[in-house]
Amino acid sequence: MEFIVISGLSGAGKSQAGSVLEDIGYFVVDNMPAPLISRFAELCMAGQAKYDRVAIVCDIRGGQTFDGLFAALNDLTAMGCAHKILYMEASSETIIKRYKETRRLHPLAENGGSLDQAVHREQTILEPVRARADYIIDTTSLSTAKLRGEILRLFGSGEPKRAMSISVISFGFKYGIPIEADLVFDVRFLPNPFYIPELKTQTGMDKPVFDFVFGNQVSQEFISYLEQLIAFLLPQYVEEGKAALVIAVGCTGGQHRSVAVTRALTDFIRRKGYDASENHRDMTRAQ
Repeated sequence: MEFIVISGLSGAGKSQAGSVLEDIGYFVVDNMPAPLISRFAELCMAGQAKYDRVAIVCDIRGGQTFDGLFAALNDLTAMGCAHKILYMEASSETIIKRYKETRRLHPLAENGGSLDQAVHREQTILEPVRARADYIIDTTSLSTAKLRGEILRLFGSGEPKRAMSISVISFGFKYGIPIEADLVFDVRFLPNPFYIPELKTQTGMDKPVFDFVFGNQVSQEFISYLEQLIAFLLPQYVEEGKAALVIAVGCTGGQHRSVAVTRALTDFIRRKGYDASENHRDMTRAQ
């Protein structure tokens, strides 16, 4: 079981770190009180691997002393539950700027005093947690994408490709472009099986239609160019920190050409080592 405790300064990016971990399969709980941690770990360990990757956020919102957190971590050790502490921080100037931009109230500013005083007070209170941290990430100069990349480097099991889910969708232009699409490719220039009587009622899932679509040089050149483009783009999206990518392939009715190309493209993406799913939105609509 992997158990990560995310702590650190307010405004340093703890929630973003939790979101990235959630994207790569961790069960994430925000703002968990320290007294509940050991009990929560017991439930996870009894969950038959359903919760084998867990992360919790425990910070100043749970109280201004971390004795309870350290006691809970000692309990985890006694239970045989290995754990790591990820500590998030940023410069005082950066945190103050972020709070001013979001206009949120700092957790330690409720009783008056300046934002600067609240930030420095929190740094002092959290120093014992920082001293025990296994990983420390300073987000002062990190963009959201760079922070995501750092989290993936630390906890992504060396498989950054699997940090982005890819969905390839076939569709018919006459029914509209999928609104969720990030990339749209038009394959209406390819030979159309619709005009072949014995293929008209079949779909791109059927071998005769698939073979017809890719049975000419134009189709073969197109899929080759498309694969080269996708092979170039996917690592760029991963590096940028994109969690999900939707590729839409359209023909006129979404029954023949787009289905065949979607099948071929999805297979190519999987062979490149990415998690990819295919969906044929309009394949069964009446033509």
